[in-house]
Amino acid sequence: MIEPQHHAWPLRWLTLIGGGALLAAMAGDALGVIGRQTGHPLIGSIEIVQAAILVSGCAGLLVASLMRIHATVHLLVERLPEGARDGAERITRAVSSLFYLALLAGSVWLAGEAWPGHEASEVLGIPYAPLRIIACATVAAVAVVFLWQAFSRKPS
Repeated sequence: MIEPQHHAWPLRWLTLIGGGALLAAMAGDALGVIGRQTGHPLIGSIEIVQAAILVSGCAGLLVASLMRIHATVHLLVERLPEGARDGAERITRAVSSLFYLALLAGSVWLAGEAWPGHEASEVLGIPYAPLRIIACATVAAVAVVFLWQAFSRKPS
């Protein structure tokens, strides 16, 4: 795991952004439910929640990648000798980087196809382009983090 003090400010900011977005999603959903029950619905609450969850999920994905705390299955790797375990972890991180690069390629392709249409949510008109940019930037950053971890001196 990367020592938190080496990446204190990005982790702190990502945690604040992600936590704030998660609180916004919960507040939007709670206000939507309360509004529906009292006869004063919050119009577009689902769209607010969806946009906030995207931001929160992206921040969480980056924090997990930087801290090397993704969920992993150690069933096979734990039984390997130390040198082979190191190699397996490096290969896993390199393959994970390739996976995120493939996700990035697909996301950029979809964004490019949809860009001329000026997509927006139906009720509030939240534009999808900034959300797509956030998602693509996050996937690219995670791919770079995994690639960096695969070739850095200490893989875990």
